[in-house]
Amino acid sequence: MLHFLPGPIIAFFSVILYFANTILWLVPILVFSLLKALGPIALWQKFFSYLLDQMASNWVLLNTFIQKLFTKTKINASGLEKLKMKDWYLVISNHQSWTDILILQRVFHGKIPFLKFFLKRELIYVPLLGLAWWALDFPFMKRYSQHFLKRNPHLKGKDIETTKKACEKFKYKPVSVMNFIEGTRFTPQKHKKQNSPFQKLLKPKAGGIGFVLEAMKGNLSKVVNVTIYYPDGKPNFLDFLSGKIKQVYIAIETQEIGESLKGDYVNDRAYKIQFQKWVNQLWLDKDKKMLELEEQSNKDISCR
Repeated sequence: MLHFLPGPIIAFFSVILYFANTILWLVPILVFSLLKALGPIALWQKFFSYLLDQMASNWVLLNTFIQKLFTKTKINASGLEKLKMKDWYLVISNHQSWTDILILQRVFHGKIPFLKFFLKRELIYVPLLGLAWWALDFPFMKRYSQHFLKRNPHLKGKDIETTKKACEKFKYKPVSVMNFIEGTRFTPQKHKKQNSPFQKLLKPKAGGIGFVLEAMKGNLSKVVNVTIYYPDGKPNFLDFLSGKIKQVYIAIETQEIGESLKGDYVNDRAYKIQFQKWVNQLWLDKDKKMLELEEQSNKDISCR
């Protein structure tokens, strides 16, 4: 509605409203998270978990309203019709920009349980949001490289222990566990440094979601595989705030988590190899999907 305003003005008012919306929900989220922690009874904690997730969903709903108020971003999403609120999902996606998170929250709002992202431990120190993520049981992870573990063998297995502890909180109510399995945002420099075999993607890291599936021990029932593509190039957060993102294409594919995807990723070498092959095939298919979305966006532009 106010998208006719100059970009800097849109960005200014967007920041103010996003900040106000965050404060509006952060305070009650922190209060109720403390109340949740005080009650050791499972039913008590389950009640407050639902309440906290609803507050977080309302935060996303108001963020979406702010986006629609100031911008004309059109999101072309396919595959949403198969999703349900009362199911357990592992959501994976390619990662290009911080904008991905806000776009995915908008797309999945009311379609699946509130997204719980795996975050780097350092992000807990982000002002305001770090507290909110902690209160909402977002899992904070510290991953160790193979080189680091060789020098510190006593830390081997700590990452899976952390994952299991984080996932314990997700077993008693429907949840959507979100993971960007490339581990970082795509840039041409990272793509070249990795010598990635994919045209549009970085190499996927299977370990994270392998740990999640093992830790959840059959609670997760479906994989939601998301491919996100920006026709105008990878946006930064200022582009998002200024309303410069005109189109986003999102392809969603859902598959059951069958017996072949269940196993001991740490100790069963045969399963680990099989699981890595499955992830690599997903990424080969996703690379093709990125090219398909690029072709589709070009056709849409030519038809305008």
